[in-house]
Amino acid sequence: MELDQGNTAFMLICAALVLLMTPGLAFFYGGLVKAKSVISMMMLSFGAMGLIGVLWVLYGYSIAFSNGPEGPAGTDTYIGWDGVFGFDPSMFSLDSLFQEVQSGEYAAAFPGIAFAAFQATFAIITVALISGAIADRAKFGAWMIFAGVWATVVYFPVASWVFNFTLGEDGSVVDGGWIAQMGVIDFAGGTAVHINAGAAALALALVLGKRVGFAKGADKPHNPPFVLLGAGLLWFGWFGFNAGSELAADGIAALAFLNTIAAPAAAVLGWLVVEKLKDGKATSVGAASGAVAGLVAITPACAALSPFWAIVLGVVAGAVCALAIDLKFKLGFDDSLDVVGIHLVGGLIGTLYLGFFATGSGLFFSGSFTQLGVQALSALAVLVYSFVLAFLIGLAIEKTIGFRVKNEDEVAGIDLALHGEEGYVLENSRA
Repeated sequence: MELDQGNTAFMLICAALVLLMTPGLAFFYGGLVKAKSVISMMMLSFGAMGLIGVLWVLYGYSIAFSNGPEGPAGTDTYIGWDGVFGFDPSMFSLDSLFQEVQSGEYAAAFPGIAFAAFQATFAIITVALISGAIADRAKFGAWMIFAGVWATVVYFPVASWVFNFTLGEDGSVVDGGWIAQMGVIDFAGGTAVHINAGAAALALALVLGKRVGFAKGADKPHNPPFVLLGAGLLWFGWFGFNAGSELAADGIAALAFLNTIAAPAAAVLGWLVVEKLKDGKATSVGAASGAVAGLVAITPACAALSPFWAIVLGVVAGAVCALAIDLKFKLGFDDSLDVVGIHLVGGLIGTLYLGFFATGSGLFFSGSFTQLGVQALSALAVLVYSFVLAFLIGLAIEKTIGFRVKNEDEVAGIDLALHGEEGYVLENSRA
């Protein structure tokens, strides 16, 4: 088998795009918190980049994509010394450097380590997403412990359930994770990434409790331009996230790419209309949040919908998520930056929507409830698994070393207390 240099370049570029999403998330989240907590907020994302990147190479890929002596797509490309730690040296030999990934009628040949790098960026952004729920009140060291443990016992196994599979000649799943074998449609991570992270975010929000003075309107984004910049970087990187999940530069990747324009664009409109009707003004933060909600919803569905149905999904996701972010005030949990309202709710919308409108298998096209049942079961399984374990991990950390900062540090802003830095140092403030 000869190396397909075009698809190899495609995979590596997509991996770089997805990695850029985490700094984008740092700006998005950083602009939403108060000025004296922006460094702390952004450090939670960068801390995840450092820690999860290392853990993925050491053993994460081995957990997520090892099938004993065989790796993804039935090839000898697992990572691990005996499947446990580190890269299998054979992955770097010229004889075993190539991996065939079959997707329907398309095939691509590229190094297995390119796939490993691509999937590493998914692990990083998934963990970083959770941090928005605990903004303004979490210790950095406690977060790093949580991130490492949660990635190990939740993300890596769930990624194996959803993403680790082998396809037969007809394109059907013949082996792999149990969720994949059920026939779930989750092209780029509605369950493994967004529902997974959103459920963990809800659990941590409950463990850490409410911020001091928590109330609707009490906390205003300190830097909306940061929020817009972050949303733009996220949207840019999301093309690698969705189109790259095809693992080949082909027609399916092009469809995923187009739907990654259509759905979030429609979600911006859906969010802004609801915001205007509800609050009287369409805001820049609302536009950015709507775009992210649409991106979340289209993630599992980007290769299984026509562009028209992607637009419909975007409008629905933007409108519903704009309403869902107020649930925390009605139900009494403090999800600081609306990870639950955008990622958990948006992920559920995108995953369940496929049960109705997925091309060929959705209820609207097939008349069968089978796909809807599969989508609902997989979403529920990941939600419960992630929530329970995240709650137990977070509670154990809180009861031992403490997860939450002191109230006085929270009120003053935690940048100086945790990192000894300020996000904004004006010249006259040094006098």
